[in-house]
Amino acid sequence: MNQHYSITKNNTTPVDPGEIPVLEYGVFFDQVTELMKDDAKHCIAYYCFPAGDNLNFHCCLADDNNKNVLVLSHSLSNEKPALKSLTPVCPQFHIFEREIYEKYGVNFEGHPWLKPVRYPHDRADKSTSMDDYPFYQIDSEELHEVGVGPVHAGVIEPGHFRFICNGEKVLHLEIQLGYQHRGIEKLITDKRNQLQRCIASESIAGDTSVGHALAHVQIVESLGDIEVTGTLRAERCIALELERIAVHIGDTAALCGDVAYQLGQVVCEALRTTIINTTQLWCGNRFGKGLVRPGGSNFPLFEDIADEILKTLADSGKRFAEITERIYSLSTVLARYEDIGIVTRQQALSIGAVGMAARSCGIMRDTRRTHPFQYYKEYHVEPVIQNKGDVLARGMLRALEVKESIRIVTDLVNYWKQSHTQVNKPIYELKLKPERMAISMVEGWRGEIVHTAFTGKNGDIAFYRIADPSLHNWMALALAVRNQEISDFPLCNKSFNLSYCGNDL
Repeated sequence: MNQHYSITKNNTTPVDPGEIPVLEYGVFFDQVTELMKDDAKHCIAYYCFPAGDNLNFHCCLADDNNKNVLVLSHSLSNEKPALKSLTPVCPQFHIFEREIYEKYGVNFEGHPWLKPVRYPHDRADKSTSMDDYPFYQIDSEELHEVGVGPVHAGVIEPGHFRFICNGEKVLHLEIQLGYQHRGIEKLITDKRNQLQRCIASESIAGDTSVGHALAHVQIVESLGDIEVTGTLRAERCIALELERIAVHIGDTAALCGDVAYQLGQVVCEALRTTIINTTQLWCGNRFGKGLVRPGGSNFPLFEDIADEILKTLADSGKRFAEITERIYSLSTVLARYEDIGIVTRQQALSIGAVGMAARSCGIMRDTRRTHPFQYYKEYHVEPVIQNKGDVLARGMLRALEVKESIRIVTDLVNYWKQSHTQVNKPIYELKLKPERMAISMVEGWRGEIVHTAFTGKNGDIAFYRIADPSLHNWMALALAVRNQEISDFPLCNKSFNLSYCGNDL
């Protein structure tokens, strides 16, 4: 097969978009479908943007075997906004094509259903509204529909879940999002102050502040030719692993709560607090806001804080191991977790699942290993894999990843103690390389976070694209509840803990 694409050398390496061949769409279609036959490749971004009288498209495929990102491009005249859909042959493209259709009105012929994704204010067809969302329906006197949300009991973000049920059994779930619009991508392109961009990026998903801030900072540093020390790279990885540990422990509490195992719930809730309080001790914010900045840090790690991190992880890690041993040996808990909400490996590959959702189905998809960044370039990460794809697998994955992350943080802190150097203050006044494209990938606790940026002739960010792992994984939840009791939905939902605002942007 002739290669008609540009390969970025590794994660975050800038490229000149002018060097990416613009393919005839038929060639582009054939190239993508051929490449996607390899399970080690998946789509991390597919988008378009106006360029004169045309729309320019870029498709970015991660090659997990070779640690490369393959970028393919094609163009379309605004006067002929129709293309053959990739979705029937590569289902994971469904969300990207729907998004492009919603934003620019490009019709993908053969797509199963070009439904709205977010209802952004600048969508092509403003006559559409949330109230008219075209839910899938089955006309039958034996079936009934159940609607949940968008307003939920307790502290939860807005999203609507529409179930089609036969008695108590779920035949189909459709998830409607798009209730939260902050215009994050536009904020990042409109703001010229780098501090404001950082604040916006760490607010994309509140439980992944470090992950999204790091994805943005990596882009800025790559486009600004900034090299940071191994010390700072290690500190960032420590913060990222602390975020992973805290959320996994908190989610374990939520899973226990949904099966009425109160001891597991309250113990894990308390242990989560010890972790986020340690992050607060470090930077003044429990969720790590303000910690990740371009070129340096306002909160460099100090010896006493490093010692406190190790002390907390040793104690809380031991306690978490004890409680998870009880959780995953209790027959009453296992009866509610095992064989519930199964997503098969083939389903996960088909929808392009990433992160935990993929690894719980036996797919080794972890950008710390496959597209290493920061200190992971020097430190080997062995991803935790489960194979069954059920609630039990997703719960066990959390428990095992907490253990592994504690080991990683311990190793990184020990490295820091032996070789740390002075960390500079952040650099906000940056001149970015003009007319460049950069892709930044970070493994957040949910999975792969992808930020893409294009700079204009003067070096300003002209186009910015964000893909939270939830964008890929919401379909996994819809598949997980098929043929399950509707009462299992809350448990399945907690087992993924996907982001509403990360999807809506």
